[in-house]
Amino acid sequence: MFDQMTVTKTVAAFCGALLILMLSNWAASALFSVGGGHGEEHAAYVIDTGAEEAGAAAASDEPPFEEVFATADAAAGEKVFAKCRACHKIDGANATGPHLDGVVGRAVGAVEGFGYSDAMKTHGGDWTPEKLSEFLANPKADVPGTKMSFVGLPRIKERVDLIAYLESLPH
Repeated sequence: MFDQMTVTKTVAAFCGALLILMLSNWAASALFSVGGGHGEEHAAYVIDTGAEEAGAAAASDEPPFEEVFATADAAAGEKVFAKCRACHKIDGANATGPHLDGVVGRAVGAVEGFGYSDAMKTHGGDWTPEKLSEFLANPKADVPGTKMSFVGLPRIKERVDLIAYLESLPH
């Protein structure tokens, strides 16, 4: 069934395919660099979408915090807290983030046993409703170097509702 010529052709086809694969790999690695960990810092490409300017313009159009906070709805804030629940608890136990019960009025970076970033440790102050609103709008901009990866809550109504909910929790 298999003669010497068929076996030779099969082995030659396999070797040819392997040779083409190896040459393609060599050519691709010469053309493209994957990873980058070659001891040098590589800057990422940033595409300016104008979102920062739009965010700054939207922030200036916001009504005063006190005005919106006066109409805050803790029940609506409980629904907003669903966005925080992945990293924060409200039962006094730390998770990926520190527990948030008693956060309103608490000193920044003051939860015992939680490993805060150096930026958060040195930020100082207390978590007043106004400070929480600023932080929750854009955590990385408010405290550069924070470990918190959450992008933020751009709508002030969501922030004040969340703060009202956190304030309503027993300490």
